[in-house]
Amino acid sequence: MKENTPLPLPPREMYLPTSKEEMERLGWEQPDIILFSGDAYVDHPSFGAAVIGRTLQKAGYRVAIVPQPNWRDDLRDFRKLGRPRLFFGVSAGAMDSMVNHYTAARRLRHDDAYTAGGRHGMRPDYPTIVYSKILKEIYPDVPVIAGGIEASLRRVAHYDYWQDRLRPSILVDSGADMLIYGMGETPVVEIASLLDRGVAMKDITDVAQTVFFSTGKPGKDDIVLHSYEKCLADRRCQAENFRNVEIESNRMHGHVVWQQTDGKMIRINPMRPPMTTGEIDASFDLPYTRMPHPRYKGKTIPAYEMIRHSINMHRGCFGGCAFCTISAHQGKFISSRSKESIVNEAKKVTAMPDFKGYISDLGGPSANMYAMGGKDRSLCGKCTRPSCLHPQPCRNLDTDHSRLLEVYRAVDNLPGIKKSFIGSGVRYDLAMAPTGNADTDRVNREYLRELIVNHVSGRLKVAPEHTSDNVLKVMRKPPFKLFYDFKRIFDEENRRAGLRQQLIPYFISSHPGCREADMAELAAITKRLDFHLEQVQDFTPTPMTVATEIYYTGIHPYTGEKVFTARSDREKQAQRQFFFWYKPENRQQIISELHRLHRPDLIDRLYGSGNRGHR
Repeated sequence: MKENTPLPLPPREMYLPTSKEEMERLGWEQPDIILFSGDAYVDHPSFGAAVIGRTLQKAGYRVAIVPQPNWRDDLRDFRKLGRPRLFFGVSAGAMDSMVNHYTAARRLRHDDAYTAGGRHGMRPDYPTIVYSKILKEIYPDVPVIAGGIEASLRRVAHYDYWQDRLRPSILVDSGADMLIYGMGETPVVEIASLLDRGVAMKDITDVAQTVFFSTGKPGKDDIVLHSYEKCLADRRCQAENFRNVEIESNRMHGHVVWQQTDGKMIRINPMRPPMTTGEIDASFDLPYTRMPHPRYKGKTIPAYEMIRHSINMHRGCFGGCAFCTISAHQGKFISSRSKESIVNEAKKVTAMPDFKGYISDLGGPSANMYAMGGKDRSLCGKCTRPSCLHPQPCRNLDTDHSRLLEVYRAVDNLPGIKKSFIGSGVRYDLAMAPTGNADTDRVNREYLRELIVNHVSGRLKVAPEHTSDNVLKVMRKPPFKLFYDFKRIFDEENRRAGLRQQLIPYFISSHPGCREADMAELAAITKRLDFHLEQVQDFTPTPMTVATEIYYTGIHPYTGEKVFTARSDREKQAQRQFFFWYKPENRQQIISELHRLHRPDLIDRLYGSGNRGHR
């Protein structure tokens, strides 16, 4: 991999220590907390270990990080910093390790975006389990607390696509004392404070967003799931469990959830209410160096290269897409930073020595949900809808994009910034939804114009995901008609501004509810729109999504109805090939498939009426 010219890095003393030598330079004999991470250490607010480490540091604790420890040798990486005073923290990194390691076809990936040099093999499968077991074996009396997205999305019994089986809560397999799910800044500081005051780990039972084995009894308002063993015997029980877990994850004030596994009860405390603006500002305003640790000696870390000049404006997503894990981890409710915090971060970006004047992304999980939420928050407190946009945008949802426009303009007006791009996914259905308020509708239309004319780097990526309304309904996405409407707006604004930008749509094949004929229709429709598709993927079942539960159980958790899903490699390839109908090597196979499906009309639409006889 080609390396960039190494940039000058801050001195090691400005980072959280990663070695005994760095601890000694700081005058430490023992850290309070040691964090083990499956990612390289990048001291940036987009990397979880840095966020948790800096948050604990601000709370007054001495925090060290061991990034990507070697689990294959004599385990010296797990011993080198010694025993922490309070606890070990363990995270697989910014991705579930199995998504990081394997493709949708379960083939091993050859690189790792969160490793220096993109090198593969620097973390094991399931690091949460591997790291926790090693630490408990070496230091059996030191608490181990797991966190991060891998632990978060595997907090209850879940289907594992890569092993093709139902697994228990990752708490069971890891041996960790506790698991923190979701955004961990507040829970981890609360736990550290309790341990620091001498409270035993076993007595910490009331911290929100924690999961642990409990000898207590469920209360009358608690949710008791089917046991892991019952779910193994009956997949409908697993579907029912998922519905309850998703509903509770989407509540502003949830209930305690319990699940029995191997005769022991796991207690899952509810999510905290969404972070306030002050709380999320405090997290992003910590003294990050915004750079990789000097230990990597200038090697490129691909994930960092993608975000080094980007700014995240909020957390959470109320889209509730069936295949997405964002709301299960970050929550449905939006936590937005203040304009001042965002502008201050933009100033830090402009001061970076390699900054050329372009913010690569001014976005979030869904770029245009900034500062949005319910008009009447008391109604949100009672709501259990998994999506505020599907099947129709909620009437209580404030979709006013004016605050977002204010941030765009404040950032763009800073000295040194030539342009800010929006690289995160945009929910065009959110900006296009009629509100009944003429002023809001006008502002939202202005947002679309501003986005298209001033914030696109030549190619705007959007995610209609499919063209079939039946499939889109399962996906919890809007009808494809809205994409036509948005494309008209996009083309019109380009003509007015004299631009020749491209619209790049994302699509998914083999999603639950999708059949070959749906993919053939997608090919014909996108051909008519003059798209040669690039941004496509096969559906990959990941823990804690509706689509994964359908894939595993065969039924929809909310309706109990059976839903067709392509499962075999042959079925998946038969769907995927329609993305690339225009490739000569696919032509004969596709024509044969369309004959088998009794759809000669689609052969005409793809290849012309003179090609029906070619099989």
